[in-house]
Amino acid sequence: MTLVVVAATILLGVAAKATGSGLACEANWPQCDAGPFNLLPANIPSFYEWFHRFVAMFAGFAIIGSAIAAMRLPNIDKRVAALVVAGMILTPIQVVLGRETVTQYTMDILALHFWTAVLIFVLFTVATVLVWAPRLTSTHVSAALALGAVSVPFHVALSPLVIGDITSYRPSIQMAQYAVTLALLAAVIVATMVGRRHFESNRLTALLSGTSVLAVLTIFLGRRAVMTFNPALDYIYVAVAALLLVVFVVGIQLVRRTASRSSGAL
Repeated sequence: MTLVVVAATILLGVAAKATGSGLACEANWPQCDAGPFNLLPANIPSFYEWFHRFVAMFAGFAIIGSAIAAMRLPNIDKRVAALVVAGMILTPIQVVLGRETVTQYTMDILALHFWTAVLIFVLFTVATVLVWAPRLTSTHVSAALALGAVSVPFHVALSPLVIGDITSYRPSIQMAQYAVTLALLAAVIVATMVGRRHFESNRLTALLSGTSVLAVLTIFLGRRAVMTFNPALDYIYVAVAALLLVVFVVGIQLVRRTASRSSGAL
């Protein structure tokens, strides 16, 4: 549940940025621009910013609650507890960065705010996989790689490079691309972690690890290309994304072959 709320917070943050609502609420924080004590939104742009903050508040409570539960419950894996506690430590930092995007809006602060949110998402995704690890099989590795292979073309197709004019990069398209981004991250985390658990092939585990590196590069370059409008970055982004797609496809084939050999040996 916490993972879902964290993902929702990220996407709502993207919506606030894409609609130009980040400096709505008359640039007040944590208040807005209407209602008692200026706590409520006065217009649609303010609503986007206000609703992002509202959901982020619940995400913060969920993160803190998860960390407290992980520390107190005796049957929780120590690795899971460490991950969610790390997420809890990052939460106040993320809150401060969120405030700074309102009080002194700069691209560097905005980037830190985004990547901190992504890091929290990654920490909780890894923790979730660890919790479910005993029930995850090689089939889930193939499914995760397939999800990654599907996500890559969509990630590129939803970018301004394919859409064309940057003015056509509407808020709904931006939200869709970032939803694909989160799906891509989750896919490589599941594939890498579960693959290492089930397969002993060095070539396969190295390939699975490579998907993580290439996925992060794809996401980083795609975001930089949008933020800087640099044609050179566009070409590098597409090249890395194409390589990632090839690695996903090869990974699916290797996982299926390795799994079939293992079942045949039994």
